Amino acid sequence: MRLSVSAAALAAALMMSSPVLAQQAPTFDTARLSEHARILSDDSFQGRGIGTPAEEMVVKYLSEQYAAAGFQPGGPNGQWTQDVTLNRFTASNIQAQLKVGDEAIPLTPGEQIVVSTRLPGDHVMLMDTPLVFVGYGIDAPERQWDDFKDVDVRGKILVVLVNDADFEQPELDTFGGRAMTYYGRWTYKYEEAARQGAAGVIIVHETAPASYGWATVTNSWSGPQFDIVRQNAAAERVPMEAWIQRDVAVDLFQRAGQDFEALKVAARSRDFRPVELEGASFSGMFDVATSQITTRNVLARLEGTTHPDETILYTAHWDHIGVGAPDAEGDTIFNGAVDNATGTAGLLEIARAFGAGPRPERSIVMISFTAEESGLLGSEFYASNPVYPLATTVGGFNADAMNVYGRTARYGITGYGQSDFDERIGAKVEAQGREIQPDANPASGGYFRSDHFPLAKRGVPMTYGGSTGDFRDEPIAQREATRSEYGRSRYHQAADEWSADWDLTGQVEDLQVLYEVGLDLANSRDWPAWKPGSEFAPAREATAAERQ
Repeated sequence: MRLSVSAAALAAALMMSSPVLAQQAPTFDTARLSEHARILSDDSFQGRGIGTPAEEMVVKYLSEQYAAAGFQPGGPNGQWTQDVTLNRFTASNIQAQLKVGDEAIPLTPGEQIVVSTRLPGDHVMLMDTPLVFVGYGIDAPERQWDDFKDVDVRGKILVVLVNDADFEQPELDTFGGRAMTYYGRWTYKYEEAARQGAAGVIIVHETAPASYGWATVTNSWSGPQFDIVRQNAAAERVPMEAWIQRDVAVDLFQRAGQDFEALKVAARSRDFRPVELEGASFSGMFDVATSQITTRNVLARLEGTTHPDETILYTAHWDHIGVGAPDAEGDTIFNGAVDNATGTAGLLEIARAFGAGPRPERSIVMISFTAEESGLLGSEFYASNPVYPLATTVGGFNADAMNVYGRTARYGITGYGQSDFDERIGAKVEAQGREIQPDANPASGGYFRSDHFPLAKRGVPMTYGGSTGDFRDEPIAQREATRSEYGRSRYHQAADEWSADWDLTGQVEDLQVLYEVGLDLANSRDWPAWKPGSEFAPAREATAAERQ
């Protein structure tokens, strides 16, 4: 069993290419990629919402395209799909207000606050519930960090900051510097609050540490929320999950005799203790329509010739937000063209490349995940109920919101330093005349925000990245402006639409890297390894005996 190789030896091996394979290197066609993305983000697909009639259209299109590429159904019982049962929660008739002393402060849903739940029930009512500021809301014993200390927060509403303490002061290096850990993710905040017995959580939204604006919050949390079915939901979910605008929090703290900025500074210390907002409370009530839906992951498989029980994964989520409130232009369809029709199209074309070449020794499995936008639920379900054993899953590549702006000088690896995929990918990138950029924006917590993460935390080496850095072709300034404008005005908004003006030459380079690294692994006995110090290494090591 080979679990690791030196970086130098690995790079040298990857730079050597077989003449046979070199002759059969595929060409990824920009026209095909664009057409896949155009179809999947067309208005007729209604924003690819899960549990909607549009889902059937997506499943049909993907299974037909995978079949045309030469792949077989890869789901349970010879099916193209894996059923994923979710609870769906729709909040309505939302009323919310803060109260400080005798003064009531009504909050407008969507403008000042968003409120949701992922706890089964018909109604949520929280009346005059005390508010406690718990800093970043983190309990991390291995980092000697406890924002709760011995304070009993049961039945109270926690006010928490987004991200972790190192975002504001990276030199503290308590959480790895300005590189978000899972403790900084909103999902963790809600999970830890449930463990603490809180009645609810209000996350204070700030654009920089969240890495997205308030419009993304309203678009993502104002509609139905989803969760996998849990046996003990009452212990794992709080009744209310909410976000408020920063200005609302500043005003609340001031009325309660506190300084928001001063408490933010205090929250960066291990000595921080929870601060009850004296005389302040929250009241909220809303109806909840709770139901179950079955949505689907789409799986396609190309069986290996020599080691068919060893699996290499390529993953991307097919879903998006669906239909929501109209934007300024009256558009209600969140087409999700870049996020993630591009990654879905990329998987289809990688499948075509594998299907057209000699059959690899190990099996290749494509998984188009559902419910990523609802909290990585499709991938979480698969990782908890794998069709192919995780112990003999060699590793995988995740594609999410791929480059549509042109060729770049660098390839960014999100979560750089975690595994020897860094060196494997680096060799291919350098052969293209590009450079590796370690995690272009580690503070955004990207490694915990896409579908590779549920697999990684269970020990499967996964890599996620793509084009970044300066553009290589003119007009450079225009390309940069378009890329920046997407993050500012289109991400998770109705304006994320397909364009005939996309330049997919950079996406082609990225797909070539992912294909070639996967092909090398598919025809080798290598097992990618986590690097020393990775928090995911122990889970992989626990199954070492199952790999030969």
